[in-house]
Amino acid sequence: MGERRREDGRADNGQGETAEGEAAASRFIERFAAQLVEGGMARMPARIFAALLSSERGDLTSAELGERLKISPAAVSGAVRYLAQVNMVSREREPGSRRERYRVQGDQWYSALTERDAMLRSWQATLQEGVSHFGLETPQGRRINDTLEFFQFLENELGSLMDRWAEHRAQHPGR
Repeated sequence: MGERRREDGRADNGQGETAEGEAAASRFIERFAAQLVEGGMARMPARIFAALLSSERGDLTSAELGERLKISPAAVSGAVRYLAQVNMVSREREPGSRRERYRVQGDQWYSALTERDAMLRSWQATLQEGVSHFGLETPQGRRINDTLEFFQFLENELGSLMDRWAEHRAQHPGR
């Protein structure tokens, strides 16, 4: 990208960011992405999610992501596909263009956890079948039942937690 000068004389990348701002943003992206990776997310989706989260408007094109993260279009495509599947980003067409913009929503964690709720119910049904098959008198039946009870507890608590979060957001709009 071409470099411009701001009124204060500092270099500007054309998107309102100075070189210092770009370096700080890059450090944030890599640090947060590393933490997401430690939590189980794959590296490239984590980097793209952090880049979208830290972008001014919350959306970037594939080319912008590739330039910002110094990665290939194929890497962007695969990572965005994963992030869209788990409801952490959405795809939007630019009006009058074939280019897509990838957007992170303010409520992406809420949406992702809500989707997990359906998965928890599915796991519980399968675990219940396992308990019925093996029986509680067997070691495997007891282990499977412990897992089932954990997921039932998690589902109940997650529902309550999500309700409290929605109430909190309603009481504190715009924060």
